Amino acid sequence: MCEFGQCMQCENLDCFDDRMDKMHEECGVFGIYSTDNNDMDVAGMTYYGLYSLQHRGQESAGIAVSDKETIVFHKDMGLVPEIFDKVLLTHLQGTMAVGHVRYSTTGASKRENAQPIVVRSRNGQIALAHNGNIVNASILREQMEDNGTIFQTTNDTEVLVNLVTKHSITSETLEEAVEKMMKDVKGSYGLILMTANKMLGVRDPYGIRPLCIGRTSSSYVIASESCALDAVNAEFIRDIEPGEIVTIENNEIRSIKVFNNKDTKLCIFEFVYFARPDSVIDGASVQQSRYEAGKLLAIEHPVDADVVIGVPDSGISAAIGFSKQTGIPYGEGIVKNRYVGRTFIQPSQGMREVAVRIKHNAIKKTIEGKRVVIIDDSIVRGTTTRRIVKILKKAGAKEVHMRVSSPPLKFPCYFGIDISSRKELVADKLSVEEIREMICADSLGYLSLEGLLQTPVDSRCGFCSACLTGDYPIEVPAEGDKFSCGS
Repeated sequence: MCEFGQCMQCENLDCFDDRMDKMHEECGVFGIYSTDNNDMDVAGMTYYGLYSLQHRGQESAGIAVSDKETIVFHKDMGLVPEIFDKVLLTHLQGTMAVGHVRYSTTGASKRENAQPIVVRSRNGQIALAHNGNIVNASILREQMEDNGTIFQTTNDTEVLVNLVTKHSITSETLEEAVEKMMKDVKGSYGLILMTANKMLGVRDPYGIRPLCIGRTSSSYVIASESCALDAVNAEFIRDIEPGEIVTIENNEIRSIKVFNNKDTKLCIFEFVYFARPDSVIDGASVQQSRYEAGKLLAIEHPVDADVVIGVPDSGISAAIGFSKQTGIPYGEGIVKNRYVGRTFIQPSQGMREVAVRIKHNAIKKTIEGKRVVIIDDSIVRGTTTRRIVKILKKAGAKEVHMRVSSPPLKFPCYFGIDISSRKELVADKLSVEEIREMICADSLGYLSLEGLLQTPVDSRCGFCSACLTGDYPIEVPAEGDKFSCGS
């Protein structure tokens, strides 16, 4: 085995990318409805909203704009500032806009799969942006194809928009068509739909994916996270409830509750990893949740040490909580290069050690000669964790004690996270002690499930923790069966 871990011997150098050793939530959505007609730059506001949601998807982005008659749009592969500039945004004029950032999983990473998806129906154009995953999308797609529907993409969002257009034929309103679509599909979704003159926000019956609504003095805003409302100076109104359709039309909001599930199931990893720390989801602060996780982790897995550090970025709040609970000083010990993306050139055999340090490097003064506690949010495959532990030891740490602010990941996710097989998860194959040996840590401790579920303080919802327990809120395919995961 080479010095920097098992993945270094793998012929497929894609496994070297530490993005492959983290979970990824598929996308983020943002919509804005101007109540001042043409007095607002809705495309520009959407640009900033998507910029604030960039952490939810870095592969593609798109913006669609309506001027109350026609929907025009632009979307492409890349980050938001790579795709849109001032010239392009000035050509997207209107009174409403919907935007999307995407991280693909098994769905192809191609321009045609970028969102929003815009279609023309007998009742006019519809633009749809989707965050989540439809478990029965493959079955629904086959049924529609048998009836003559032609699909242009490989993602499940096109299934949703085609269902809406299909049901529009027999429905008096768009809301009625969306209700019928919601009763057809199984899975998770936070949706924004836009026609020429109205905007809808739709959340799945269990509330697995987040969605909220806010307003400025001259607009209404719908977004995946409250941090996007802050970005455009919008005041938070409320979270869209599980199973709810919110319509914005004629400068007014109205609501339809399609499902009334009491047993809601927001994804617990929104608090552990996916959401930005400055967001508040269903009443709970993301930053406070991570801080509380660190405190509980210190109680469950105490250790004698000299300094506590966090793996940037989502491990930092938990590390501060761990430090507060134990009295062990907190220090900045790992630097992460945030500019290394998926296009990073894979290293040659002789340059692998250099490539490791480009992505993560230790601050030697913080850790040299010290017993170090390092906090991370999760361990998926373990290869990145092993590299970080070795970097710390090479920089002079006497001991490295790994603490993880979530339980071991043991089951695939079918609701919008790129874990589709247990084979990808190191905790499915190895015990905690075996994982400790693999990552070369002096000790390893995970936060318990009971502890994790306590961390979203003031939350108004229940949680989906199926990737930790295997207890799914809805029926899912047997592992290995065909299902769509391409929002």
